[in-house]
Amino acid sequence: MKDSLDELLKIIPNKYILTVLIAKRARQISEELKFLRQVMARDPQTMAIEELLNGRITYEEEKSK
Repeated sequence: MKDSLDELLKIIPNKYILTVLIAKRARQISEELKFLRQVMARDPQTMAIEELLNGRITYEEEKSK
């Protein structure tokens, strides 16, 4: 798990933003599966982490005014 965390922090160096991003995507996955009435084979958080590691989630920080 430590290796995964290190890889995630290379993608998004701020651990707080990383946590929020994964949580939001996990919620989206959960809602999508409920809507489609599908049973989750894996945990939504795990799915969100895998998406981030595989480059399927992008993140761009807002610029301050």
